[in-house]
Amino acid sequence: MGGPQQTKYAFFNDEIVPIEEANINIRTTVLHYGIGLFEGIRCYWNREKNKGYIFRVIEHYERMIKNAKILAMEIGYSAEKLTKITIELLKKEDFRRDTYIRPIAYYSSQDILQKLNSDEYSFSIFAFPMEAILDKDKGLDVCVSSWTRLQDNMTAPRGKIIGAYVNISLVNYEAKKNGYDDGIILTADGHVSEGGGQNIAIIRDNKIVVPPVSDDILEGITLASVEEFAEAELGIKVIRRSIDRTELYIADEVFYLGTGAQITPIVSIDKRRIGDGKIGPITKKLQDLYFDIVRGKNKDYYKWLTSV
Repeated sequence: MGGPQQTKYAFFNDEIVPIEEANINIRTTVLHYGIGLFEGIRCYWNREKNKGYIFRVIEHYERMIKNAKILAMEIGYSAEKLTKITIELLKKEDFRRDTYIRPIAYYSSQDILQKLNSDEYSFSIFAFPMEAILDKDKGLDVCVSSWTRLQDNMTAPRGKIIGAYVNISLVNYEAKKNGYDDGIILTADGHVSEGGGQNIAIIRDNKIVVPPVSDDILEGITLASVEEFAEAELGIKVIRRSIDRTELYIADEVFYLGTGAQITPIVSIDKRRIGDGKIGPITKKLQDLYFDIVRGKNKDYYKWLTSV
């Protein structure tokens, strides 16, 4: 693959420094209350072109800047400036393989009594090599979690709020301890919300159905991308409506989608086989389209790519 395989640098305190210097004090507010937010961004390596492509980086940073308002936080950079910093960081790392980028904004006061009343914020970015984190070729065996999704009037699920990810971590833990690859979490009124850190979609009668934002989902950028290219390339509409638990079991196909999950098929839920228990034909077409797009092999979607 070439290039270093471990993180060597981070953007920290307004400059790129060795990763060993990117440390925070034990008194830092975010450690005590989880009052910060993060993003997950991918850069895909194209070996033929010897170039990396960051997927929808501006949209990720714009989402982050907007969602910081939920925590009464001001991010002191524009999406364009953060993109430039990210490119500089990736060039310095020189991974030359698929990479995951983790920006994080947080309350950095060392007075833990202030909580959200502080106006001390920090912003950092680091990156590391990462291929698929879920088996996109075999498909996943998942369960419906016993945990309930946080509601918008508790801690807004539409943003990647640090403290809210305890909810998702409990889902992951429960599922894996019980022998599953992941868990699906339901809303308080019993509708399907998300997987363990990614959006979920079902396919019924050649239509893609996804939960609406009002069912406490992350406003996913991968989801919005699929919504656009599924109709343009395959003529398949994405319908946003509530999904019942039992609808999962009778769906023709089910798949996860997100920056981490990419597009990953689900082949069983609660020991019930989905379709024929293999990757469905529509999911496979969406996968193929997605990976062509993110690796710069489809010129119609260069608008979503930032080259490095």
